[in-house]
Amino acid sequence: MKFFLIAGEPSGDNLGGPLMAGLKSLDQDAEFVGVGGPSMAAQGLDSLFPMEELSVMGIVEVLPKYRQLKARIAQTARAVAEARPDVLITIDSPDFCLRVARQARALVPDLKTIHYVAPSVWAWRSGRATKMAKVIDHVLAILPFEPPYMQAAGMSCDFVGHPIAAEPVATREQGAAFRAAHDIAPDAPLILCLPGSRRGEVARLGPRFDEALMQLRDRVPEIRVVIPTVRGVAGLVRDMTKRWPTAPIVVDTDDERKAAFAAADLALAASGTVSLDLAANDVPMVIGYDVAPLSRMLIGLLLKTDTVTLVNLVSETRVVPEFLGRKCQPGPMSKALYDLIEDPQAQAAQHEAMALTMQRLGRGGEAPGLRAARSVMDALSSARQPR
Repeated sequence: MKFFLIAGEPSGDNLGGPLMAGLKSLDQDAEFVGVGGPSMAAQGLDSLFPMEELSVMGIVEVLPKYRQLKARIAQTARAVAEARPDVLITIDSPDFCLRVARQARALVPDLKTIHYVAPSVWAWRSGRATKMAKVIDHVLAILPFEPPYMQAAGMSCDFVGHPIAAEPVATREQGAAFRAAHDIAPDAPLILCLPGSRRGEVARLGPRFDEALMQLRDRVPEIRVVIPTVRGVAGLVRDMTKRWPTAPIVVDTDDERKAAFAAADLALAASGTVSLDLAANDVPMVIGYDVAPLSRMLIGLLLKTDTVTLVNLVSETRVVPEFLGRKCQPGPMSKALYDLIEDPQAQAAQHEAMALTMQRLGRGGEAPGLRAARSVMDALSSARQPR
């Protein structure tokens, strides 16, 4: 079979590689064309153009590249039509991917389409699912409560597991080695500070998180702070933290980040999938997040859920404290961290919710890439059966 796959950013590429491996295990003669990054290239994809051209976020960043992105959408849609694949699989990046699917469908009306990663319509903008159903036949969801939303909009959908549930975590021994390497006492409370992976997030949340941790240090003087970050913002983080009284340790390699998670007792983190990274490593957390005032107002009007923390949502609890928008202030976040340190029952409730979250996301089951591949093949088989 011939599969046309599109990933527009690293997170999509990280899903696409294991999916391709799964498809090859089910069809040894599988042929792949499309757009992707290094993970997909390792499975045999020769990308039409560098995926990095599509990794643009935010209106200010997109506008200067709008004509180039528009041209890439048209180019990719034409390539789909020329390839005549058995299926088009778009992975995350809906702004690019769904536009390609729409144009490709116009050129090839009977084209089968699958989208990997459901839009978060359970949180806001529920109309996105209805719009997506006009060009997408089947959805691969990575959160267990998402399929009913997609099915209600007219698409078939399978929960295929979250990739975090299959990722290896560092051992306690590696965590102990991390503490020793950074001269952190075995009994010192080690707190991870995670202000985001984008420059805007780090600039907005970093100073608030530092103030919260500084207030916590006034009450718990022996705390140590570690910031696991990514290389794209590591320079910004290091420059910013030179002025922080908490004097955090900044690490930006994969091995050190994993070891830091294994060594940690607690975390103050930005909202997002990092809460699942913390859950995978069984690290209790407090969540904080804020955006620009106009975006805050719009999101406040559109938000449909009382929590945005994925551990709370997947476990169907509300045990992780979160401070969003105007509530994202140092004082309340510092108090929540102190309360968590002082309350073993609150920690136990988080440990239980995190374990349940990882179980529900697929830990211990079939690898998400293979599970996604089975869903793709089943969806194509169902589409071929006479009605």
